[in-house]
Amino acid sequence: MEFPQIDPIIFSIGPLSVRWYGLMYLIGFAFAMWFGKRQAAKPNSGWKTEEVDDLLFYGMIGVILGGRVGYVLFYQFSYLLENPLYLFKIWEGGMSFHGGALGVITAIFIFAWRTKRSPFAVGDFVVPLVPVGLLAGRIGNFINGELWGRTSDVPWAMVFPTGGPLPRHPSQLYEAFFEGLVLFIMLIWFAKKPRPTGSVAGLFLFGYGFFRFCIEYFREPDAHIGLYGGLISQGQILSMPMIIAGLGIMIWAYKTQPVAQK
Repeated sequence: MEFPQIDPIIFSIGPLSVRWYGLMYLIGFAFAMWFGKRQAAKPNSGWKTEEVDDLLFYGMIGVILGGRVGYVLFYQFSYLLENPLYLFKIWEGGMSFHGGALGVITAIFIFAWRTKRSPFAVGDFVVPLVPVGLLAGRIGNFINGELWGRTSDVPWAMVFPTGGPLPRHPSQLYEAFFEGLVLFIMLIWFAKKPRPTGSVAGLFLFGYGFFRFCIEYFREPDAHIGLYGGLISQGQILSMPMIIAGLGIMIWAYKTQPVAQK
């Protein structure tokens, strides 16, 4: 299949360009705001709708700072040592989900401390707001023709403009489906019934880590890193702690935490 040529720039006004990738970030935050307020407005939620604004502001800062710092440390560390100012050159691109996740976790702990809540209770509230943003972000990657998959002969393999002449897995769409849509459905289904505090957050960590680990087998490894030992990618290494932590949190929650009332 030929890659559908989509201009990454939606429109321009003078020097200002509105890009699909930026719009996808906006869609993700807009959904999180709408869904978070909807959840907070439910009876006995324990949340005020105005608190969602503050929570998402903390989360947005965590995503941006954590995503950038994580990308530079996890994927461009040697280049950073040679060019320390590269950390601040965000216009050159480069964001890491795993770094963004660490940024959001930090934001959750700060928000929990300031509002005198359990960070696990805050995490349970936050994680269902995330997958739609992940779905939108991966569609943005697809439109940009970046982060494509490994070469393949499956019928739906695509020839990406920047990926050479051979067809490749559209791994961005795999991630959008599993890390976005499927994970969202899992979390909503799981959270419908009262669960121990922390278990929803644990399921998110496990679910994302598991899906990302599996899809990495279809995603092209970073050219300057490759596969460690010819077997495992950087993304898989970074996903393994999420899988372990998610399982650990769920086990701990079911053994020690009270069931959160709806």
